[in-house]
Amino acid sequence: MRLYSTKKGILCYIFGMTHWEDIHKNLREAIQLCGMPQKEIAKRLGINPSTLSKYTRLNVFPALDTFAELCQILDVSADDILGIRE
Repeated sequence: MRLYSTKKGILCYIFGMTHWEDIHKNLREAIQLCGMPQKEIAKRLGINPSTLSKYTRLNVFPALDTFAELCQILDVSADDILGIRE
């Protein structure tokens, strides 16, 4: 288990070897593979497209409820995005 700190000072536990950069990369890939424009994904989430873009490239992460809904929209497992392997 590793302990990470975000820029906002919030401490987060990540199990295994997952790094923030890997989560951004996995999310970016899932968005690209879903075949839906980012504007449409953002509209379904009720967020600004620039916010969705920040989730894939900056130290910005969606709230848990938004993350769960995003995974449903993308038809991808949260485990896949988070890099959780059994």
